[in-house]
Formats: sequence, structure tokens, C-alpha cells
Amino acid sequence: MYEKFFNLRELPFSLTPDTQFFFNKQSHRAALNTLLVALKHSEGFIKIVGEVGTGKTLLCRQLLAQLDDHVITAYIPNPYLTPDELKGLVAGEIGVSFDRDIPSYKLLSAIYNRLIQLARDGTQVVLVVDEAQAMPRETIESLRLLTNLETEKRKLLQVVLIGQPELDVLLARPDLRQLKQRIVFSEYLRPFDHKGVSYYLAYRLASAGCKQRLFSSMAQWLIFIGSAGIPRLINILAHKALISAYGRGDRIVGSYHVARAIVDTGESRRWGKLMALRWHLLWPALGGASAACVLVAPHWFGGIL
Repeated sequence: MYEKFFNLRELPFSLTPDTQFFFNKQSHRAALNTLLVALKHSEGFIKIVGEVGTGKTLLCRQLLAQLDDHVITAYIPNPYLTPDELKGLVAGEIGVSFDRDIPSYKLLSAIYNRLIQLARDGTQVVLVVDEAQAMPRETIESLRLLTNLETEKRKLLQVVLIGQPELDVLLARPDLRQLKQRIVFSEYLRPFDHKGVSYYLAYRLASAGCKQRLFSSMAQWLIFIGSAGIPRLINILAHKALISAYGRGDRIVGSYHVARAIVDTGESRRWGKLMALRWHLLWPALGGASAACVLVAPHWFGGIL
């Protein structure tokens, strides 16, 4: 697409959760450090919460990439499972051979024996549950019972719960208070601030091979306004703005290109969309300087926002 035009090795703002582009700053750094420290000390439950698009899945993959060979991980991307399906998945991941018709209590016993063997061999077992807010209540209870498996010294199974804010609502239920009490560490993935968005754009571009500045200061600010600092929206807006600049033959991505991207993106924040719409419509008619004045002085429009 536009890679050759901007001297890029690859697309810098793909939505695929590629660990090459993990931005280890702000709350994402704090969450990753908490995960690594908690797992190192064999704590029980760890919870990571973030809004849609804040990079939870990428954080999860970055964690899995950093764990060493002495750790067996069972990754559950879709936790809408029955209790028996959960036990079967865990059993399969840790190397338990079992019949599909095996009684639940026998499967649990087989899992326990295998976990004991792995612990004696110095192997740690970590279960990572993505989109954990979708896990049925009965399955969550089954998960809690699995974490009851322990020796006198350590937990045999550690669990990382990653989910949207609805996960906190789910865990606040009175009948799940036992599990909530077992959560030793919690982190919240927050959107980037204005400076964080600028650093994020520069990091993603550099990771894709870019050696020059592509986004103007005003373009970066407008991306922050339109995305509210949410990484997925930043990626969408930056990608569309690069396409717009490429289509016009512009070597620098300016506010006009970002404004077009925001107007074209339904998920953009309402305030950013209105600002971008003004810019998009007024820039050709008034010229850059006048349009900029209008953009930064919304009260001139009689308090539309």
C-alpha cells in the first residue's frame, strides 16, 4: 500500500496484536511488570482490566513471549466454556491423557497428580484467561476450585484474568467473593495521554522502519482527540491518515488527513469528530491558519460542543 512511499518495512498500525509493536510505557508497563513479578513469586490470581481497544490481548501475548521454558502456559482466548470443558482444556495443556467420558472428579484428580509432578520438576503452570468477563459463573467457580490445588509451599496453578470493566462487576457478586479475595494483584490498562499518543506513534513508526517524522504536531494532537488515547483507535486513525496522505502525494501527515480519518471512523469520540468535521470542511475554504484558529476556539461557534 503506502509502505514504499513512506520508506516503511511494513504497516506500522496494523490491528493484529504483534508483540514487535508492544509499547512498554505508562499503565501497560506497570501491568506487564506486575504480571512478571506476581508470577515469579507464585501468587494465585492476577487481574488485568481495560476498556475495549486498550491492548489487553497484545499485553497477554507479550507476557507469554517473556515467560521462560520452565513455565507451561494454557491460554484461553474464549472463556465461554462449561466447567468440564475448562478442566479438559487445562488437562490437555499440561499433558494429561484422558477419556472424554471420564467422570469430572477423576479428571480433577488426574490434573492434580500431573501438577504435582510438574512442580517437582520445577515447572510452573500459568493459566491465562482473555476476555474473562465472558466466563460463566459456574465455570468461574470451577476455576477457583482448580486453584485450590496446592502444596504446603506454593500454588500449583496460577491464573491471570484479563477482561473488560464488566469483569469487576462480575467479581463483585456476593457468590464470587471467595474468588475475589484470592486476587492478589490488580492493574488497570488506561488510555494514553497526549504525550503518550505522540510517543506511541513514533514508536510504532520506528518499529516499522521509519527514520523520519511523519505526523505533524497538530496531526498528533488531533489523533489524541479523536481516539481518546485508546490504542486500537489510534491505529485506525493513523492508518487511514497515512492512506489519505499517500493518496494526495503528501510526505507529511497533517491535520487535514487526520480530520478525514476521524470523520470516516464511526468509533471516534464525538467531540473529536466534531472538531475534525470543522477542520475537514473549513480547511480548504479558509486556508490553514484560519482553520487552525477555528479549531482551537470552539466557543466561536456558539457552544456547539
